[in-house]
Amino acid sequence: MTQPKPTRYLQKASDAKLDWSDPFAILRMKWSEVPTGNKRLDTRQLLQMNDQDLLRLWTEAKREATTNFSVRGWYHTLYAPILRGKKVLDVGSGLGIDGVTFAESGAQITFLDIVESNLRLCARICALLNLKNIDFWYLHDFSSLSDLGTSYDVVWCLGSLHHLPFELARRETQELLKHLKSDGRWVELAYPRARWERDGRPPFQKWGERTDGGAP
Repeated sequence: MTQPKPTRYLQKASDAKLDWSDPFAILRMKWSEVPTGNKRLDTRQLLQMNDQDLLRLWTEAKREATTNFSVRGWYHTLYAPILRGKKVLDVGSGLGIDGVTFAESGAQITFLDIVESNLRLCARICALLNLKNIDFWYLHDFSSLSDLGTSYDVVWCLGSLHHLPFELARRETQELLKHLKSDGRWVELAYPRARWERDGRPPFQKWGERTDGGAP
């Protein structure tokens, strides 16, 4: 199997050239990069793999992330029964490990991402796994959410909405809430306070450079 080369995000959040007036363009510079086991790879590269090799790599990445509850396993065990039969919006779906796991457990999943290659990759994985209770939604800008519908039981945010300016996170949260049922649940999982303290309590715009392989 030919392994894609790890990617590296070169521009830092402190770089004065970053123009946050077009925030999605800034974020797309980074977030085609997804964790696959102990390294990060670009979904544009992964899409060039044949089906057999891609599914093998994806399966191994899931195994490494979930074995012994190391990263994801604990909340898959906790939430899979809760989400069964629910309509779930997976925000920032990335490699699709969460969305696929919950779909396999009986949830109806919409994969939402700002990077088209991430969604194409998730679609291929879902097809290879013969999943049917799924949908895909490209977040080009906030207007892209207008036709999403308002019937979601759960908005699921794993490692999303924290690597961006607070005001932008606030606006995106407000837009996404329009699509959550009034009695729905918002689940947000991100880095714990303990990690920030262990890293010396740096300003958040600096801390981003030390997480997720360096993030804006």
